[in-house]
Amino acid sequence: LAQPVTPELLVSPSSQDGDLGSECPEDRGNWTGRLDFLLSCIGYCVGLGNVWRFPYRAYTNGGGAFLVPYFIMLAICGIPIFFMELSLGQFSSLGPLAVWKISPLFKGIGMGTILIVSLVAIYYNMIIAYVLFYLFASLTSNLPWQHCGNWWNTALCLDHHVIKAGNTTFPVNITNTVSPSEEYWSRYVLHIQGSSGIGDPGRIRWKLCLCLLLSWTIVYLCILKGVKSSGKVVYFTATFPYLILVMLLIRGVTLEGAWKGIRFYLMPQFDHLLSSKVWIEAALQIFYSLGVGFGGLLTFASYNTFHQNIYRDTFIVTLGNAITSILAGFAIFSILGYMSQELGVPVNQVAKAGPGLAFVVYPQAMTMLPLSPFWSFLFFFMLLTLGLDSQFAFMETIVTAVTDEFPYYLRPKKASFSAVICIALFLMGLILTTEGGMYWLVLLDDYSAGFGLMVVVITTCLVVTRVYGMKRFCRDIHMMLGFKPGPYFRACWMVLSPATMMALLVYNIVKYQPSEYGSYRFPAWAEVLGILMGVLSCLMIPVGMVVAVLQEEGTLWEVGVQQASQPAMDWGPSLEENRTGMYVASLAGSQSPKPLMVHMRKYGGITSYENTAIEVDRKMEEEEEESMM
Repeated sequence: LAQPVTPELLVSPSSQDGDLGSECPEDRGNWTGRLDFLLSCIGYCVGLGNVWRFPYRAYTNGGGAFLVPYFIMLAICGIPIFFMELSLGQFSSLGPLAVWKISPLFKGIGMGTILIVSLVAIYYNMIIAYVLFYLFASLTSNLPWQHCGNWWNTALCLDHHVIKAGNTTFPVNITNTVSPSEEYWSRYVLHIQGSSGIGDPGRIRWKLCLCLLLSWTIVYLCILKGVKSSGKVVYFTATFPYLILVMLLIRGVTLEGAWKGIRFYLMPQFDHLLSSKVWIEAALQIFYSLGVGFGGLLTFASYNTFHQNIYRDTFIVTLGNAITSILAGFAIFSILGYMSQELGVPVNQVAKAGPGLAFVVYPQAMTMLPLSPFWSFLFFFMLLTLGLDSQFAFMETIVTAVTDEFPYYLRPKKASFSAVICIALFLMGLILTTEGGMYWLVLLDDYSAGFGLMVVVITTCLVVTRVYGMKRFCRDIHMMLGFKPGPYFRACWMVLSPATMMALLVYNIVKYQPSEYGSYRFPAWAEVLGILMGVLSCLMIPVGMVVAVLQEEGTLWEVGVQQASQPAMDWGPSLEENRTGMYVASLAGSQSPKPLMVHMRKYGGITSYENTAIEVDRKMEEEEEESMM
């Protein structure tokens, strides 16, 4: 007789030998390796923002003291919402659109998510194209942004060798000068002098266009077979950046003046903690760094087996992401400390955030090192791998969302559909390759995932806890993982997380500042266009409500709204053997009213998971009896 097999709760089914896809729908696909899901989440969360935003935010908001609000906001806002998204995806095995079977009235949230992700994917791949441009430019014996004297340089250009010589012979006024790396970025790579503003894009920069085409080609080849192909690529793209980051860190801290930069980065200024701005900045960093609300986490979790231990994975990814950000700060500021000593200027004059750090300051610092092309290549290769992981997630989110809506038509043609999406987004991104493309990129960056994303996340949190119900949601997690979320998660989901995000939203609206790039101020029509991008994703929610109510029969409130807000008939686990209690036999075409028997035949007896399911069913019956009395 076959011996009963009891799966352990802390060992995910995906890490056991045998048929790894036995619990997942075959036509949808699932993770095939032990670490595919975990590494994909790490790669998705650990992105460009960890390198070029966190260190700058930390030093401008109290240095080492910034870590206090950072970790508090991680506990209040980051970890709970992260766990909620993973739970929704894994429980239903559905993408960001189809998952709203949980409450069809709010399907517009999924539509808003897809709109946001599509806009972000357009400009995010342009950043990867810039990285590729610099990567190829580093394949030389002398970096092209090392000295002045090139055709793109102006009379204002002054390189660091002249500054260093000036420190010993005569004082050099550097206030009205420009570094070679800055002119290389603005006048050669962007050729921004060919555009007078956002309304005058100028000509297409064909080298940038080819780099954008290459980046989309790389992304398409990696997501060609869905998570089965991207799940293998992340074994390299999610781990290799850590190797390069450690190499840059070791090289950085051994340079003269490195500790000057590190001290500047981490010197605690506790008086900053009394400022509300610091707490808002910490929450914003957590919000965008973990990638909550973009649908990527939900999509990745939807390819898990039903009993994957996402509780453990949540803490591994969120804490790993935080530690990586801090580590990146050491690597960046050690180099900036060396650079400030070489130039003879304070660290705060060389420290920048965003593209200014990646494409101006850090490349300039590389020219001061021996073997500068080697270190430059490593730095940009690290940025490439960091960016690609996040782009995989954005594309997988879009493709999964649409194919889950039309599974019979699109799933068999998923590779072709992915190609259509990539081509469409590439064509929409061509304006970013023009001489005025940076203005459009700044506009997209400022507005595509601003207040619209916050509205989406706040609404999701409220719908799950208030409309679907906290009891029901916790019961689903209990059925899936074998335990209910504790008071910490319930308190965050009900009050702390939505309240914090509401404060973020209000702060962003009250402290609204028009977009700018350097000294250029965007015209009013561009600001209106940007605001419309954010508003459009919010409008998807009421539009989805109207569509859902119109699809229901009966009066508007009594039947339409109330019925549309209830879970769909087929809401629940995707496989029959995982459907118990209220989910039994609710799948279309279900033949088995007792899915537990499927498990009993499979394992040779009742497993620990079935015991959990039986316990959940019993408690549900008791609650129903109490409510009837």
